[in-house]
Amino acid sequence: MTELVATTDGASGTASTVTRHHEPWLSRRYTLEVRQHMPWHRQVLVLLLAVVAGLLVSGAILVAAGVPAGELFQEFVIATIFDAQSLQAVLFQASPMIMVGLAAAIAFRARFWNLGLEGQMVWGAIGATAMSIFEIGPPALRLTFMLCVAAACGLLWALGPALLKLHLGVNEIIATLMLNYIAGNFLLHLLYGAWKDPQSAFPHSPQFRGFERLPEFLGASGAAITLALIAMLLAWWLVKLSRAGLYLRFVDANPDVAHATGVPANRMMLLAVLVSGALAGVAGFLVAAGQEGRLTQAFHHGYGFSGILIAFLARNHPIAATAVALLIATLFVAGRSLQVFYQVPFSMVQLIQAIIVVCVASSDFFIRYRLRRVSPA
Repeated sequence: MTELVATTDGASGTASTVTRHHEPWLSRRYTLEVRQHMPWHRQVLVLLLAVVAGLLVSGAILVAAGVPAGELFQEFVIATIFDAQSLQAVLFQASPMIMVGLAAAIAFRARFWNLGLEGQMVWGAIGATAMSIFEIGPPALRLTFMLCVAAACGLLWALGPALLKLHLGVNEIIATLMLNYIAGNFLLHLLYGAWKDPQSAFPHSPQFRGFERLPEFLGASGAAITLALIAMLLAWWLVKLSRAGLYLRFVDANPDVAHATGVPANRMMLLAVLVSGALAGVAGFLVAAGQEGRLTQAFHHGYGFSGILIAFLARNHPIAATAVALLIATLFVAGRSLQVFYQVPFSMVQLIQAIIVVCVASSDFFIRYRLRRVSPA
């Protein structure tokens, strides 16, 4: 379609006409281009828009299910974030999620797909509980010992798959997944056997003593979230400021080229896996000594998937992983409120969480790519 448009030259005041060609909308052609770079503030804006889009879709589904539309904002935002008790629950839930998210992110930076986060959590909690059951160390240092042993147990459980990959070429995805089952069944063996609580006879360990529980300051979740934030800062320093972090970026970009240029790729991978295992072990300690106060049989369920999801959405960035973990913990707590007060089925709560996560994951497409219109020949 062609159109003549009258224009006036501002300097000379001469009137003239130009010809414009309008291409039909349906016949326009677009191409997909890889973005070279998007400023960080625009990336944050895209992520926020994705969260808003997910909340709008989820809100429409909840209204269709019978939840009053006027109370959705109250339930999702006011009652979850601005209520002190709910905020404590969010931080309590977010602490181990931050740890497993950081654990997955650091391992993934070394191209090691650590799917054994739950097994490393289990061994971290088992190590911490052993310190309590066998009363190892003075009471004043017991909690510190439990933390250190939990990190060491998680680290050692991750060491096996790393050595198998380095020396025998064993696929780490299979190895770490299988080790999850071994750790889970050994946990049940302890809880239905030697470590069963003699007072209640239920399959969980005896209650930790007061000095073996995370102390309360700034609320019940204060110690747990403080440990998680310290881990975030250390992880950020490791991957962004240290020499090991520089090497890890080379390994992440191309392991073969990194090895050919003299970067100790194998040592960097081993370091990343050990740090990842230690963080996951500490996550088990946070749940056992913070939320549960004892070793239970199902405390680790779901954390492995959450850690992988958090690392993926955060693109393996420690600070972004912390923000994503807080978002997922908020969704978790809000979902429980919907179940209690509006009798929303658990499957719908999972659906809402999945919709928001998918929206956030989809925003990565707009950060990496853009549509550009192809000019007509």
